[in-house]
Amino acid sequence: MRWIEHTFYTVRMSPQSKLSARIPVLNDYLRRNGRAPTLAELCTLFGVRSKNTASVMAGKFVEAGVLRRTATGRLVPPPRREVCPLRLLGSVAAGFPSPAEESLLDTMSLDEYLINKPESTFMLRVEGDSMVEAGILPGDTVLVERGRTPRNGDIVIACVDAAWTMKYFYKDGKGIRLEPANKKYETIRPKRGLSVEGVVSSVIRKLV
Repeated sequence: MRWIEHTFYTVRMSPQSKLSARIPVLNDYLRRNGRAPTLAELCTLFGVRSKNTASVMAGKFVEAGVLRRTATGRLVPPPRREVCPLRLLGSVAAGFPSPAEESLLDTMSLDEYLINKPESTFMLRVEGDSMVEAGILPGDTVLVERGRTPRNGDIVIACVDAAWTMKYFYKDGKGIRLEPANKKYETIRPKRGLSVEGVVSSVIRKLV
C-alpha cells in the first residue's frame, strides 16, 4: 500500500482506525436492541467469518469502553452516562474588549450541538499539517459523518489511490480533485480510484 506522507492520519490506517469506524455501527445496534451482540451477531454485523476474530474484536470494544464483560464473561452494554448540559451564559467580543455580563441564556449539550447523526459519526485524531489553513492542526480531533454526499468545498476523509487523506473535495469538468489547505502541498487528482469515507463536520481542540 502506498502512503501519502503529508496527508496520512495514523488513526485511520491503524487497527484503532478500524475500531473507530466500527463503533458507530455497534452503538446503533445497542440503541436498537438494548443489549450487546453475541459473537455470531458480531460476525454478521462486521462481515467476519470466524468467532475467534469476533472475540478479539469484542475485546477491543471492551478496552475502548463501548462494551463491558460481566464476572461470567458475558458481553453487556456499558453503564449509561448522563449527558451534562453546559450553561450558555452570553457572548464575548473577540475583537475589541467589552464588559462581559453573565446571564443564563440557555443550556447546551455538546453532543447534540456537534453531532447530527450519532449512529454514523466517528472521530479521528489529526496528524500532518496539510489542512492548517482550514484551521485543522496536528493533534486536533475531527468528527466525521459517514454516508453524507460530499459537496464542493466540503472537507472529506478519502481513500485515493490506496492512501488515506483529509482534503477539500471538489468536482469539476476534469473529475474529482482534492485540495490541501497548505500551500506547501499540491492538488491531488485520483489516478486509480477514490472512495470517500465521510465528511468532516466538526473540529475539536483542547487549549489546556
